Amino acid sequence: MHFTINGQRYEADVDIRTSLLDLAREHLGLTGSKKGCDHGQCGACTMLVNGRRINACLTLAVMHQDDEIVTIEGLGSVENLHPMQDAFVRHDGYQCGYCTPGQICSAVGMLDEVAKGWPSHVTGDLTDVSLDDAEISERMSGNICRCAAYPNIVDAIREVAAKEEVSA
Repeated sequence: MHFTINGQRYEADVDIRTSLLDLAREHLGLTGSKKGCDHGQCGACTMLVNGRRINACLTLAVMHQDDEIVTIEGLGSVENLHPMQDAFVRHDGYQCGYCTPGQICSAVGMLDEVAKGWPSHVTGDLTDVSLDDAEISERMSGNICRCAAYPNIVDAIREVAAKEEVSA
């Protein structure tokens, strides 16, 4: 099978039952995305596939051979952090750091959804999606932080959204 992950082409001979998360971690050495619950309930495994966030533990790798997959390793580097990575560092949007890769990937995907005007369950006006605390909380509800760094995570997201002028 062939995959494009973080802009790099990979070939992998894996069982067709292999999840995208297991492909990345166990077969390609991309260990930034974490295996938390392995049931799609914690969001630690969140990756971006064709720009949309997904729980990589719940999808089969074979389904994404022609997709553009981005893991936390593909968002930025130590020398050149993605704006969301930088904001998480400056706002201390992590404690133990285990959920951080999934939180960051999810936040990047979420801001793209808002920029496209996609409403969420709590969106009051479907023609004007504004990024308030309720929107951020609802849109990030699939990502759990066991250390409860939520206020700092929200601050980091809000900062990046303001810089990118995301309000839909």
